[in-house]
Amino acid sequence: MNTKASTTAQRLLNLYRQEHVIFGGWAAVNQVFVDEATPDVLRELRELPTGKNLVKHIENLRAGKTKMDSIERELLPYGGMMSETIATVPLTPDEWAELESGINEFTTDQDGLDRIQQLNVIKKFGDQWPVAIRAALSARPDMAEKWSIVMKTYRAYYLWKVASDMLNQPLSERARAQLQADMPEYETYLPMFGDAGTELLEKLRSFISAMKPIDTDNAPDAPTSV
Repeated sequence: MNTKASTTAQRLLNLYRQEHVIFGGWAAVNQVFVDEATPDVLRELRELPTGKNLVKHIENLRAGKTKMDSIERELLPYGGMMSETIATVPLTPDEWAELESGINEFTTDQDGLDRIQQLNVIKKFGDQWPVAIRAALSARPDMAEKWSIVMKTYRAYYLWKVASDMLNQPLSERARAQLQADMPEYETYLPMFGDAGTELLEKLRSFISAMKPIDTDNAPDAPTSV
């Protein structure tokens, strides 16, 4: 097994599965697929769950069959469920008003995220609210730009929690490979927390090498804002 190719393949598969919460959507991740899917990576992808779908998607992109900001419906991750949520539950005028007010009043901290997630228009979508709201806002680019700040903050705090929890337990070989694959995302979002984020990022890098729990007494609490 080519370790580097395996790690890259897993990272690309993660991007494929998480496109619905990545700022820029398919336009952003498709360019990564085209740039990084070497023959070795494609071979590794074919051995991973749902990896064959991603391989076919990459082939379509390179052949020009699929535009760089889209994906064929039959190749959507999760059977397309994440992308189709909004189609069956349109927003009412009152929900639009609530959403716009919530976005305008949003603050880049945990309290701001808590307030957003308590909105009725958010709660109606359950765990799929990130993709549902992004899809709804495709018709409101004026609000979509502000919403991207909400999503960046949401992703930053989510990754902070995952990283902090990871430091409290032994790291298996599988978890180590997963962490290596996810490092580009940690490197993107954790620096948003300033020095505290940089410190946590360094602990993750050390954790990969150490293969044992880090002294969590020195792990910082989540910052109050990004």
